[in-house]
Amino acid sequence: MEYTEFYEFLNTVAADNCLSHLIDEQKSRKLYFLMTHMLEVNKSMNLTAIKEEKGIVVRHFLDSLTVAAFLPENATILDVGCGAGFPCLPLGICRPDLRITALDSTEKRIKYVRDTAKALEIPHFTAITARAEELGHDAAYRARFDAVTARAVAALPALAELSLPFVRIGGHFIAMKARKGEEELSAARTAIEKLGGTVRAVHALSLTDGAANDERLLIDVEKTSPTPEALPRAWGKILKKPL
Repeated sequence: MEYTEFYEFLNTVAADNCLSHLIDEQKSRKLYFLMTHMLEVNKSMNLTAIKEEKGIVVRHFLDSLTVAAFLPENATILDVGCGAGFPCLPLGICRPDLRITALDSTEKRIKYVRDTAKALEIPHFTAITARAEELGHDAAYRARFDAVTARAVAALPALAELSLPFVRIGGHFIAMKARKGEEELSAARTAIEKLGGTVRAVHALSLTDGAANDERLLIDVEKTSPTPEALPRAWGKILKKPL
């Protein structure tokens, strides 16, 4: 896909999804670079199963940007399990005010995300390799972030335990889920309360490519009390016995 076609399609679907305010010419060019670069790297490294350009625009880029409206200006953000850089890279491009830390346990992916963010000249961007359940006990990161995002990482009971320890009191954990997130939320309410969170809103979204719609949920959890010191637990215990 040439840039002109990309630009036209991006602007059309951004308007259809009420995200046009986040994108201008400079940001569009950076998103185009991100797409072409990811597809090239994907030939030798498993970054995404979506290889069709329009699918990447909608299901990676715009999907990542749906959370932008719920992130305060100049907020410190931790993206747990960032994988190939979603939502952190599109957010860094389109919300350069944010101070983003990308977290993943796979060094190869973090190197890709770090190098790509540098090539895109995204400001205030850090990428670190660590396990969330271990880093959550590090005083330099625990209860330090205004918001934590997570997309396609784990079921919500486990994801809440990985994410909420990083959120400061008054901050928010935003889980980006498909429609089945409603079922996950029912199973996660006890865990969220034990971790010091309170569910404030569930935002139902319909992401469209102009021909079909994908249902999405943004589950917004406010950190209202400190997470107990013993949490998060080791990953094996989180999986074996959810809170």
